[in-house]
Amino acid sequence: MIRDGDRILLAVSGGKDSLSLLEVLRHLSSYAPVRFELAVLTIDPEVPGFDPAPLTEWYAQRGLPWHYERQPIMEQAREHMDGDSFCAYCARMKRGIMYRLCRDQGYNVLALGQHLDDLAESLLMSMFHGGQLRTMKAHYRNDAGDLRIIRPLVYCRERQMRDFASNAGLPVVPDSCPACFRMPTRREHMKVLLAREEADHPHLFANLLRAMRPLLREGPTD
Repeated sequence: MIRDGDRILLAVSGGKDSLSLLEVLRHLSSYAPVRFELAVLTIDPEVPGFDPAPLTEWYAQRGLPWHYERQPIMEQAREHMDGDSFCAYCARMKRGIMYRLCRDQGYNVLALGQHLDDLAESLLMSMFHGGQLRTMKAHYRNDAGDLRIIRPLVYCRERQMRDFASNAGLPVVPDSCPACFRMPTRREHMKVLLAREEADHPHLFANLLRAMRPLLREGPTD
C-alpha cells in the first residue's frame, strides 16, 4: 500500500479508528524500509457538538502537518439530499474535499481508517439495498487516476481499534460525528444485525472477510 516517496494525507475525524491509524503510521514511518511523509486532515462538517480543538496541541507535539477544512455539510444535506442517507451524502462531500486538498498540497495517497466491521456493514448494505456485491476497497486509484486511496485497517476489528485507542491514551473526540448519533442510519442497523449474528456464530467475520477478499482488490472505486 505504501511506497517509497509517498506523501500521505490521513483523514482524521478524531474518532478511535482514524487516530489509531495515525499512531500506527507514525510508528511505521520510524522504521519502514520505505520513506514516506504523513500529514493529517480534519473536516469540520459544522455539526453542533463536534469540536476537534483538543487535537491541535497533540498534533503539534508530534510535529504533524495538520489541515483543517470547514463546510456546513449538514445544512447542505437538508437542502440537497434526495433519497439518500445523511452518512452517504456526508461521505461524498468529504471525499470531494479530501481529493481537492490532496491535489492542492501535492499528496499522492489518501489514507482512510475504515476497518473490517465497516467493510462488512457496507457489503450488507450493498446487497440489501443495491442488489450488488460491493464493499470498500483496500487499495485503489480514483477515477482520475491521480490519487491512490488506501485503507490499512481492513483486516482489523473495531473492538481492536477501541482497545488500542484506550491503551494508548489517544485524545479521542467523544462525538466525532454527532449527527450520526442522533439520526438512525442503515449502517447502524447493519452493525446491530452483525453483532447479533456474531454472538451465535463466532467465526462470522472471518467468513465474511474470506468472501470479501476478491472485492478488496484494486479496480473500480467504491
